[in-house]
Amino acid sequence: MTDTMNERIPTVIADDVHLTYKLAGRYANRGGALALARTVTGASRPGLREVKAVRGVSFAAWEGDAIGLIGPNGSGKSTLLRGIAGLLTPAGGAIYTRGEPALLGVNAALISTMSGERNITLGGLAMGMTPTEVDEKFEDICEFAGIGDFVSLPMNAYSSGMGARLRFAIASAKSHDVLLIDEALATGDAEFRRRSEKRIQQLRKDAGTVFLVSHSLGVVRETCNRAIWLEKGQIVMDGGTDEVLDAYEERHDPRKAARRKQQRAAAEEKKKANVKAAG
Repeated sequence: MTDTMNERIPTVIADDVHLTYKLAGRYANRGGALALARTVTGASRPGLREVKAVRGVSFAAWEGDAIGLIGPNGSGKSTLLRGIAGLLTPAGGAIYTRGEPALLGVNAALISTMSGERNITLGGLAMGMTPTEVDEKFEDICEFAGIGDFVSLPMNAYSSGMGARLRFAIASAKSHDVLLIDEALATGDAEFRRRSEKRIQQLRKDAGTVFLVSHSLGVVRETCNRAIWLEKGQIVMDGGTDEVLDAYEERHDPRKAARRKQQRAAAEEKKKANVKAAG
């Protein structure tokens, strides 16, 4: 085998994974409040309902992949991220990861009573950075998050968008074998999303693997080279981003899919006309 045929290195392998969680009390029969009542263990008792969120999922992720997880609400996207992060133990099957996955979600815990400055320090140290590395990255994190003078204020003075931007800036300041992002890019403005997309591309170049859960197909198209489509906890399709997202739009938003086809056809005609004029 030649050097150009080197074997790709897997970073995450999911083998027939089943993930469940339990709902207790008044949330047991209210789908809209599922995230508020998730528990991992607990004996069966009245008022406790088990939800099979991920059912028989198998895939392999590789170094340099940026994978968008798409699907309607309740399809198991965020639960799968939690399983990859090791926060949920599979009820069946197994998840194998290279290194320690880092989960970044809009609700990721920072200490609300501490300043942004202190959270940057603690967050960097928690990711394994040295105090010197944290100091070197500090200004870049502040600038990337765009929090300005708020860095000296406690986190509970921040808007939800500011908090999410800071979490992303901290988590992405260090290269990870596997970075898991749950809707964090949906909270910023267009400029922040562009910066975030560039940062994700850099993480991929550093041989990392990125999983991105997002309801914005545009963000997934711009950011990811691959997409996994989930419905009711099962994989419907796994492949190239455009191929998977086009099929998803055909099912869930046929009008948008038709418009996209028209736009592509018009772009192709324009390209042919330009080639003909140049010839």
